[in-house]
Amino acid sequence: MSGHSTYQPTNAVAKWFEARLPILGLVHETMVFPTPKNLNYWWTFGGILATFLVLQIITGIILAMHYTPDTGLAFESVEKIMRDVNYGWLLRYAHANGASMFFLAVYIHIFRGLYYGSYKAPRELVWIIGLVIYVAMMATAFMGYLLPWGQMSFWGATVITNFFSAFPIVGDPIVEWLRGGFVVDNPTLVRFFSLHYLLPFILVGLVAMHIWSFHVVGNNNPTGVEVKSVKADTVSFHPYYTIKDSFAIVVFMILYFYLVFYAPNLLGEADNYIKANPLVTPAEIVPEWYFLPFYAILRAVPDKLGGVLLMFASIGVLFLLPWLDTSKVRSATFRPWFRQFFFIFLAVSLGLGYLGGKPAEGGYVLASRILTAYYFAHFLIILPLVGLFETPKKLPESIAKSVLDKQGDSSGDGMVEEKA
Repeated sequence: MSGHSTYQPTNAVAKWFEARLPILGLVHETMVFPTPKNLNYWWTFGGILATFLVLQIITGIILAMHYTPDTGLAFESVEKIMRDVNYGWLLRYAHANGASMFFLAVYIHIFRGLYYGSYKAPRELVWIIGLVIYVAMMATAFMGYLLPWGQMSFWGATVITNFFSAFPIVGDPIVEWLRGGFVVDNPTLVRFFSLHYLLPFILVGLVAMHIWSFHVVGNNNPTGVEVKSVKADTVSFHPYYTIKDSFAIVVFMILYFYLVFYAPNLLGEADNYIKANPLVTPAEIVPEWYFLPFYAILRAVPDKLGGVLLMFASIGVLFLLPWLDTSKVRSATFRPWFRQFFFIFLAVSLGLGYLGGKPAEGGYVLASRILTAYYFAHFLIILPLVGLFETPKKLPESIAKSVLDKQGDSSGDGMVEEKA
């Protein structure tokens, strides 16, 4: 799918610039990239994620201009942003809810990849780079959560950093390094602020690598069939998918702006409007909603070290997915057994998210253990066995054939005649 640039500048200035720094050619090749013509709206979340990354960086930079990373002033500086900075309330709510929308979009993006087999050869590196982006997002969000210096921020950081103390020998030095001392205090806040500001720019580089990687091997598509004819099976990314992505972004933004203007604290914690107090522990310490499934897995194990290892393993197993799924067929559309197990796995993931926000007691713990067991069984047992014993449906001959079959014979003949 990759090759030499076909961009031809049309004026003297563009020719001069392109001969010295071919950025315009790079942008052109990105925009006219041949893309499978059967991509549905589940493929628009890549554009949505890019939009929110830019939005988070812009709002974050402006907020940083007014924020003071000091334990004695951080909480007050956030309140000052809300009350005294022009449209400061809008910037803060946009940034806070933007993080939630960012994670909502990335979870949809990941589950789309799971359903359509976007992690399979030759796209293993596309998948792995995407997971690295996801881990970097979680680190960025975790460090940003401490910055308001509210009760939930302080105690959340205390609990999460304390997880590393479970590791023998190296655990305590890691915790001390993360905190900059023995407890969460000013050094912790300063280094978390610094890393929270830096990591989004690293994310930009990772996203560029992610885009580059699928430009080399090409996009997956709902059928999972590879492109056989560039002319018949693909269309240019621009204008066909730029228009489609733009529409999806507008629709997603409606939900985002509803949260910002009408329910800005819906996904937040009331305790975070109380200044951090090391002497008063909140009744329940829970992370942000996008960490809750992993928090449920952590608490499902009574042993501290076991819980931490299992939590990290729940993310690590995703990196092995291209080799755990033994089926040669990508799309769940043509895999009847896998499709059923996929929706069970989706329900289990949502269930873990629900249980992560509940107290670690009684039936909640038992349910967490059952769902955690299924979570790992899905990857380590079910996927390998289903790939070996499942009989997939017949795949379409080509992407173009699948599109024509959906449109019907009459419309298909019309398209063939029009192209001819």
